[in-house]
Amino acid sequence: MERRLAAIMAADMVGFSRLVEQDQDGVLSRQRAHRAELIDPEIAKNRGRIVKTTGDGLLVEFGSAQDAVLCAIDVQAETGRRESGSADDTRIQYRIGVNLGDIVIDGDDIFGDGVNVASRLEGLAVPGGVAASDLVLQTVQDRIQEPFRDLGA
Repeated sequence: MERRLAAIMAADMVGFSRLVEQDQDGVLSRQRAHRAELIDPEIAKNRGRIVKTTGDGLLVEFGSAQDAVLCAIDVQAETGRRESGSADDTRIQYRIGVNLGDIVIDGDDIFGDGVNVASRLEGLAVPGGVAASDLVLQTVQDRIQEPFRDLGA
């Protein structure tokens, strides 16, 4: 099996089940529009590769931590702008985790600690936020102007 170092972005929609229960067609339509008009183009612009998708989430591989963080920040900022007119209980928001670590490539899929940590970080991110590993922050902190807050171990 092939192994390599990669930046991994894991993203998931906050409250997907609740949102779909309230307005399935509307939420799925807005999600498709976000993917087509914002998320997929941002991933491509930052040289990422979508590894897999679920109804409400995705896993993306980048060759650079900086590219992954810039993509995550831009997706969150623009999603916030696009959803600003929606009521709080119907607003689409994402949680995004970014990690830099070893991955194992198996066909078109990836596995390993790099993926597992990104997924755990996604779960720790606040709605509309990005949680990144310490290694990612050390790698990008001098090149990205966004403020970072250390959440500890």
